[in-house]
Amino acid sequence: MLRKKLAMLSAAAFLGFAGSALAAEYGTPAEAKAMLDKAAAAVKADKAKALVMFTKGEGGFKDRDLYPYCGGPDGNFTAHPTLVGQSLKALKDKAGKPLGEEVYAAAKEGTISEVTYMWPRPGQTDPVVKVAYVTRIGDQVCAVGYYK
Repeated sequence: MLRKKLAMLSAAAFLGFAGSALAAEYGTPAEAKAMLDKAAAAVKADKAKALVMFTKGEGGFKDRDLYPYCGGPDGNFTAHPTLVGQSLKALKDKAGKPLGEEVYAAAKEGTISEVTYMWPRPGQTDPVVKVAYVTRIGDQVCAVGYYK
């Protein structure tokens, strides 16, 4: 009887560990929102420095699949790991939804909005649901997205 209870406890502990390890592979909604808050503060403090840090993933602005990206008043990416200078405003998700237009429309100074779209996880090709937290900081529209 004791052996059976120990086996059940061990199995439960393993499953709990496996679940938390899987969850730790990707960023959470709370972590994405916290990164966007941190990014907004960095843009307010020194926009040019912040945009470079976001693009390079420095200063804690790259965590697993979480990173901030921003677009300027011309609609082009001002910060992104690979898309700086390309059009954020014209970007469509993998289902053809006008993602960039929706990001710009949702971005309001002092508030965080959500934009849901379809995008593949890093290193994968099949699109899954991704949610971007979006805000405006001066002339910058910035976001951090997490996968559902």
